[in-house]
Amino acid sequence: MPGAVPVRDAATILLLRDMSHGPSVLMGRRGRRAVFMPSKYVFPGGALDAADAQVRFAAPLDPSHAAAIGPQAGALAACAIRELWEETGQILGRPGAWPDAPPGWRGFARSGHRPDAGALEPVFRAVTPPGQSRRFDARFFAARAEALASDPDDFSGAEDELAHLHWVPLAHTGALDLPDITRLALRELQARLDDPGTARPVPFFHGTMETRAMRG
Repeated sequence: MPGAVPVRDAATILLLRDMSHGPSVLMGRRGRRAVFMPSKYVFPGGALDAADAQVRFAAPLDPSHAAAIGPQAGALAACAIRELWEETGQILGRPGAWPDAPPGWRGFARSGHRPDAGALEPVFRAVTPPGQSRRFDARFFAARAEALASDPDDFSGAEDELAHLHWVPLAHTGALDLPDITRLALRELQARLDDPGTARPVPFFHGTMETRAMRG
């Protein structure tokens, strides 16, 4: 269709931390002048870069997760880790030299780490509904803050895309101005925490439909 907004691949990360006030997730607020989702609270995430497919991990994505996602699994996992680094300054990685890091990853490499995809678990997938200025086919990965190689309270290395970066108790996320997709992803994360022993398929939201994908 002429003028249709293209759908870009993207990845998002739900970073979970156990705190004194309960399980919390790392979120930030988009600028009020942002083209996409202005003033909304979101998880770190963004569009896939070509260089994400060139990343060499310190630990790869779990093979079962990779098989369920498909050929772009590694690149999408890398995208989630890169966006976390860029938007929050947090390092999901392991110590190690990375002299041949691709463009877009050299700042991460200078931290003395290589990305750790083994800490990621896919929990949700969503395609932005038609009518938005930008559309994404986004994979949502969850990871535990314990896997970070950085101080979870230090956001000094963050770029300026997200403001008010902080750990939000899951019980308080409903009070924030959230996109509908973010609310659905939080609902799935909470369901997994409520019943951790059960294997759950990954929900896939597209248009106005929500289906259940195979486990992975």
